[in-house]
Amino acid sequence: MTTSFAIFIVFWTFLLVGLLAIGGFFMFRKFLKKLPKEDGKSIIDWEEHYVDKTRHMWNDQEKILLEELISPVPELFRDVARQKIAGKIGEIALQKNRKIISQDILIEGYILATPKRDHKFLLKKLDEKKIDVTPYLSLFD
Repeated sequence: MTTSFAIFIVFWTFLLVGLLAIGGFFMFRKFLKKLPKEDGKSIIDWEEHYVDKTRHMWNDQEKILLEELISPVPELFRDVARQKIAGKIGEIALQKNRKIISQDILIEGYILATPKRDHKFLLKKLDEKKIDVTPYLSLFD
């Protein structure tokens, strides 16, 4: 066996172990989110519940705005992000007894459902669309 082939085998081994570790990490996170909580439903079950309960409340404008807001998410993870954010928006709409998903509810749900690192993009996008962010500033903290 030549030295270059041995180096290739070692490199390939580390690459495979690294990729398997990354994949395992994400699979384990998904597994944890699927475990039932005290109420018998998992995080994902609740997200699906809120999305199903509020599906009829969405207007085309809000659907388009949601798609614009999740556009920077890599396509591989976009469905998961859409489900999580739409679930939070639906939860807020039901808590506030709203009949439709308004732009205010959408923005509030997006802020609460996303990590702080994504808020910079949201502020930029809302500024581009000329939407006043003052009512939402307390949610950014």
